[in-house]
Amino acid sequence: MLDAKSMNTPEKIAKTAGTHLPADHPKVPAGKIGVLLANLGTPDGYDYWSMRRYLNEFLSDRRVIDYSPWIWQPLLQLIILSKRPFSSGANYKLIWNEDKDESPLMTITKDQTAKITETMKVRYGDDVMVDFAMRYGNPSTKSKVRKMVEAGCRKILFFPLYPQYAGATTATANDEFFRSLLSEKWQPPVRTVPAYFDHPAYVEALAQSVERAYADVGTRPDVLVASYHGVPKRYLMEGDPYHCQCQKTSRLLRERLGWPEAEIVTTFQSRFGPEEWLQPYTVEEVARLAELGKKRIAVIAPAFSADCIETLEEINGEIREAFEEAGGEEFTYIPCLNDDDAHIAALSTVIEENLAGWID
Repeated sequence: MLDAKSMNTPEKIAKTAGTHLPADHPKVPAGKIGVLLANLGTPDGYDYWSMRRYLNEFLSDRRVIDYSPWIWQPLLQLIILSKRPFSSGANYKLIWNEDKDESPLMTITKDQTAKITETMKVRYGDDVMVDFAMRYGNPSTKSKVRKMVEAGCRKILFFPLYPQYAGATTATANDEFFRSLLSEKWQPPVRTVPAYFDHPAYVEALAQSVERAYADVGTRPDVLVASYHGVPKRYLMEGDPYHCQCQKTSRLLRERLGWPEAEIVTTFQSRFGPEEWLQPYTVEEVARLAELGKKRIAVIAPAFSADCIETLEEINGEIREAFEEAGGEEFTYIPCLNDDDAHIAALSTVIEENLAGWID
């Protein structure tokens, strides 16, 4: 009887394949596992045409805007994309990383990838390759899948960096990943990482960020607003679990902090279009809190793994202004987890758990 050690595993076959091939056979790279991180995306610049290309790709995604193309596309191409690139470009200019000529999301995602690469290197040596892709814009998911296959990745773990699942984020990222496999002659076995909204390491990283922020302010905020990116309420009614997962993240964070229910409020931001979205809307709720006498608030964005236009410009701009105009006095924005050590440790733990069975 053969024992497990004597059997030829796919990894052994891939790593030794090159030693048994004829001289004219195409080169077979050594087998390894790819870990592909994925985030929403970013324009290449804040000029009109860069913004238009990015917005066109984003707003043409049927997972994001599911109206009939016969109605939506004329409106998008003739009206929205003739105006919105100017306003969106102006907002991006406010937060742009001029030194590296890229958006903060790109800078942070690169930093996250570099740190996770170091962690995986210590854990698995050269057997795991880590890289990142964007759902919209560059680098594309397809280009990074191709790069991993060319590098000899015989298995790929795809990791959308969205703690809470939503069709407009996690699902469309997965869609694009699977589309990228269509052009591969030798498709590697793949896995996708599920939502990690209730993972203890993620909740712990959130709690630590709140505790640090509260320790740095002179007077304790009256309320912590947990602001999540919004989606149409219709999506919830159609079965999308996003709303429930956001609520659970807030509850777990509050329980970890040991706070009463009144000290954390869950809200939703970035409303777009005429229909009703998940409520309460952040911009309205912070104004209401100020009017009720809550003069000091802190805002955290648990749905974002990296600071971006929605946090750096919308929360720290529009939402802050709404609070102050309604009589609020102290507004504290708690940055996203970004490349914080506790966050990198949490993401690395999620990766290791999802690699189980593929690599020891």
